[in-house]
Amino acid sequence: MSIIQQIASRLDSYEPKEFGQELPKAGVLVPITRNHVRPEVILTRRSATLSTHSGQVAFPGGKYDLEDQTLVNTALRETHEEVGIDPKSVEVLGELSRIVSLHGLQVNPFVGVVDEGLELKPNPHEIESIFTVPLDYFAEAKPKRRDRMTFKGMALAVPSYEYTFKGNTYEIWGLTAMILVEFLNLTLDANITIFDDYKNKREPDVQLKR
Repeated sequence: MSIIQQIASRLDSYEPKEFGQELPKAGVLVPITRNHVRPEVILTRRSATLSTHSGQVAFPGGKYDLEDQTLVNTALRETHEEVGIDPKSVEVLGELSRIVSLHGLQVNPFVGVVDEGLELKPNPHEIESIFTVPLDYFAEAKPKRRDRMTFKGMALAVPSYEYTFKGNTYEIWGLTAMILVEFLNLTLDANITIFDDYKNKREPDVQLKR
């Protein structure tokens, strides 16, 4: 079984956890390249001029619009608008657990596979740059720090990663890291903890302010 087949199989049998059902909705796409040996995740850095999450690393996505009809359509529409990936080019494999953002949105992540070498075009009004990270990078990467937060009474210590792509260094943290950790643990048995019981107490941590 290839890595992509394993990812598809795990997602097919997964029942996402529900949080924040009463909140306004958003849909994001976790785009994975179709490489059966070393797939990569596609991420963006948001424009510094945006009013929220400016300059931060994020998955493509945005708020639900009634014309979308479904949240997966929201994720695909926003991905097309932000990075130029045609919805017809995405094979949606499944969903991850809903997460509540600090801005009071229920974020619904969907995992989709796209062909390698697909032309990516950042929307200059929303996206500063696009980069990719091999999934196996996170298996060995040591977090730069852990961001401490509390969610639904649970103490969390969310890892923050640094990755350099074509000379630019990106920090993957907060909501994006939480989604990524669930995906890696579910599909690739990464065993990355986000709970506040991690053993390496020498890692610095900060209060999450995203």
